[in-house]
Amino acid sequence: MPRRHPLAALLLALLLVAACGGGRESAEDALITRDRPVEAIYNDAADALEAQEYGRAVRLFDEVERQHPYSSWAVNAKLMAAYAEYMRNNYTEAIAALDRFIRLHPANPNIAYAYYLRALSYYEQIADVERDQRLTQQALAALTEVVNRFPDTPYGRDARLKIDLARDHLAGKEMVIGRWYQRRNLYLAALNRFRRVVEEFQTTNHVAEALHRMTECYLALGLTEEARRTAAVLGHNFPGSPWYQDSYALLVPGAEPAERDRPGWLSRWWAAIF
Repeated sequence: MPRRHPLAALLLALLLVAACGGGRESAEDALITRDRPVEAIYNDAADALEAQEYGRAVRLFDEVERQHPYSSWAVNAKLMAAYAEYMRNNYTEAIAALDRFIRLHPANPNIAYAYYLRALSYYEQIADVERDQRLTQQALAALTEVVNRFPDTPYGRDARLKIDLARDHLAGKEMVIGRWYQRRNLYLAALNRFRRVVEEFQTTNHVAEALHRMTECYLALGLTEEARRTAAVLGHNFPGSPWYQDSYALLVPGAEPAERDRPGWLSRWWAAIF
């Protein structure tokens, strides 16, 4: 997964306050000195963030909130602390901090970014398709919330792209499980997985293979007519696909696939045939 997005840098530029002149105190001094101006502590935290000292930045932003809980600085510090946690891959802490920010400050001017950063914190934990996809489901839900709440923002537009990638990942997981069942001759279980890809993930890159695997499973079960219908859907929607050529070869051994009409809408053909 891509690690960072330029929108994060944009937020940083918007929220960071230029440091005042003079020497910079250490993080330890900032944490134990209660009479320092809030601006000084916040600017120390901003400097730490720019220096990629994320743990120190989190501590200092937290100190801003602890010492000056009712200031506007504290509100920004909450969000920046979450950003620092995200930057050091502490996604659980980042999500918890963002949930708190969203709950306490729903009208904040940066609320769209808070939702977006929360979605990214799930998205960047998406695991290989061989592993559990619970976080992929959570990422998809969080990204969808960004799109629904802020459709015309840069965050909404980027979230749409990531939704497509997350859905492709979930479809890939279904294919892994389906192939596993198929290799063990559990054809009905495999069919259920491949059918789900076709019905629920029609915009992903896995549909052509899913239709071919369904054709194989139907033939293995002796359901030739169902296999022919599935191959027809495959051929109509993906006429140049190697998966269609393989399915055609299974049904008509030794023959080359005939030229098909240009691809149609998969959902319409699928509904009409099944």
